[in-house]
Amino acid sequence: MADVRIAAACLKLSKQMMGLAIDLGVMLNGLSAIAWTALADGRVDFVNRKWSEYTGLDITASSGTQWRNAISRDDLPEALEQFASILVSGQADEISARLRRHDGQYRWHTLQLSPMRDANGEIVRWCVLCIDIHDLRRAQDALKRRELDLQLIVESIPVPVTVTSPTGEVESLNQLTLDYFGKSFEELKAWRGNEVVHPEDLEAAVTGLEASLANGATYNVESRHRRADGIYRWTNVRGFPLRDRDGEILRWILLSIDIEDRKRAEITLAESERHLNETISTLPALIWTARPDGTGEFFNRYYLDYVGRTLEQVRDFAWTSTVHPDDLPGLIAAWTDIMASRMPGAAEARMQRYDGQYRWFLFRTSPLRDQHGNVVKWYGVNVDIDDRKRAEEELRRSEAFLAEGQALARMGNFSWHVDTNEIAWSEQLYHIFGIEPGTTMTLERIIAHCHPEDLCLITQFFEQGQRGDSDIECQHRLVMPDQSIKHLHLIAHRANDRPGRYEYIGTMLDISQRRSSEEALDKARSELLHVSRVMSLGALTASIAHEVNQPLAGIVTNASTCLRLLAAEPPNIEAAQETARRTIRDGHRAADVIARLRALFSKRGAAIEAVDLGHTAREVIALMQSDLDRARVTLRTEFADDVPLAGCDRVQVQQVIMNLLRNAADAMSNVNDRPRLMWVKTEAEPHGMVRLSVRDCGTGFDPENAERFFDAFYTTKDDGMGVGLAISRSIIESQGGRLWAELPANAPGAIFAFSIPVHSTSRVP
Repeated sequence: MADVRIAAACLKLSKQMMGLAIDLGVMLNGLSAIAWTALADGRVDFVNRKWSEYTGLDITASSGTQWRNAISRDDLPEALEQFASILVSGQADEISARLRRHDGQYRWHTLQLSPMRDANGEIVRWCVLCIDIHDLRRAQDALKRRELDLQLIVESIPVPVTVTSPTGEVESLNQLTLDYFGKSFEELKAWRGNEVVHPEDLEAAVTGLEASLANGATYNVESRHRRADGIYRWTNVRGFPLRDRDGEILRWILLSIDIEDRKRAEITLAESERHLNETISTLPALIWTARPDGTGEFFNRYYLDYVGRTLEQVRDFAWTSTVHPDDLPGLIAAWTDIMASRMPGAAEARMQRYDGQYRWFLFRTSPLRDQHGNVVKWYGVNVDIDDRKRAEEELRRSEAFLAEGQALARMGNFSWHVDTNEIAWSEQLYHIFGIEPGTTMTLERIIAHCHPEDLCLITQFFEQGQRGDSDIECQHRLVMPDQSIKHLHLIAHRANDRPGRYEYIGTMLDISQRRSSEEALDKARSELLHVSRVMSLGALTASIAHEVNQPLAGIVTNASTCLRLLAAEPPNIEAAQETARRTIRDGHRAADVIARLRALFSKRGAAIEAVDLGHTAREVIALMQSDLDRARVTLRTEFADDVPLAGCDRVQVQQVIMNLLRNAADAMSNVNDRPRLMWVKTEAEPHGMVRLSVRDCGTGFDPENAERFFDAFYTTKDDGMGVGLAISRSIIESQGGRLWAELPANAPGAIFAFSIPVHSTSRVP
């Protein structure tokens, strides 16, 4: 019977020891003293924060046998031998050795090893407390190897420590305790009645201590203690029993840890959470929280009103009943993956509104972590994206229509960031260029596909973009892989991305078919023009012959009659005189025919009026723009603002300007090594004249032939008649002006200019 009682007592003590070991591990992590635990074989599996702060080694660098790196090499062999001996003996013991601090300094410590056993008495873990005994080394050396001066230990712990007897009587206090409370040892011995503990917390503190004394369990109570300055501060009192080898409690060690700041933070946090919950409930968004396992915990008022349910009806996993059945499996799978990753995530699904209608929502969630990185809660918000989903569907349809339209129109879009030269193309552009879709496009790759004769055009296009011109365009040719030629029309408009940066949005049109049609049309037009010129010349010749032939025939007849009358014997002077008068009459008739033909040729007389040469030139340019574009001519204008109005016939001057523009374009038809540039300029001249000049960059002319250009039927064109400039000079001179040709200084090409008097109403007095 006695043996049964002894066995039961041993079992009880073992259970108490096992519970003590578990709570001790928790307590050690909160201690300011260095402590760690090891498995039964001596491998370290836990170090408290003080160990990491002191040695600079975290649990990763201290686990297993790596804790030895913190032991002085001089002390390590003996320490390991003692450590092994303790493991073999299975009994609590201690080791003295120097520990390396994080700054490299070594200080003497006592490593107290205590075994923790399971219900069967088997050692499951060792608890090690490292006590700094550097300053007390001399005193410790005088003690026996396995003896420990408790008071020295207490003084070495950097928190207030109280040592009591097994019955709870105060036996000793470290100096920190006396300083903290500002009381003597005798005063603190009677702590139950001298307001050391706040009156509201005293009963709980006493009750908790008595319970620990009775059952030997770890003491852990939070209470307010009165500091030396009279202020009560929250303190966490943690007590654990110090036992002998037989398991009997020798003393109780009570650590008083100031948690005032933490307590205030908890109160503040609780208050903040209350305000946060109130705020969240009023926000017009579907907001929720979930536990670490994914079960719903909180749903704000807006969420509940939207689904038309109570908190109990959506709590835990009941919220899934509001998700569309077709979307639920995918949402659950996404939610599971997010929880496994412990990272923020999102998913889309349809939710049922209170009226039964389903709408698309974006489920967004993010984890709340504790100081160790563990997920303690999930916060989420459901955003209504039904309108966006519909818009995306419409956008997809629009993009499909746009792509189809671009394919039909042989057109593609692009964007070009000038500062980074980043280029984005639509799929149709890749087809136009014959390049694999998705290929990264660069300026060099685009230029490489251009026709060699058009490199100057595409280079000029990019230079205009780099200068920041508002609108840029050009027409150029592509050389395809099969050596076929494509004609492109490139148009771009600058959009300000942000200050100092330019982005161009543009379109490329495949105008190969149109260009072929235009070339065929031009050929037909040229042939028709040639036939028209031949027919016009024939008709003009026939008209002149018909109109002049009769008076000439009369003159010849009258002259013959006159000769015959004068040759008669005697001469018929009177009749001859009458015949001569008829001859003169027929001569006047011929002159009248010529005058009528000239009037017919000019169609009407000149009507002098006030004319703005710049505006008139713009009208002509607008009429000829398509012809200039076909000729790949780039036109630049310089119309002065202060030019007075000219006095001239506007229609006739437009004919002159049109002729000069056409001649300039023809002069550059064979220019392929540089841009085909043309300048039209107006300016005021001295002595009441207004000037308009047209300059090209063609091959120019021999200065000795400058005046021959204005001779009738002189031409340098293969298909020219040589009458355009002659007629133009006649028009200008008939209106008091002058038309001439000159060469530009240090530049290729030619300049044709005319000046006309200022209109009388525009003259300066």
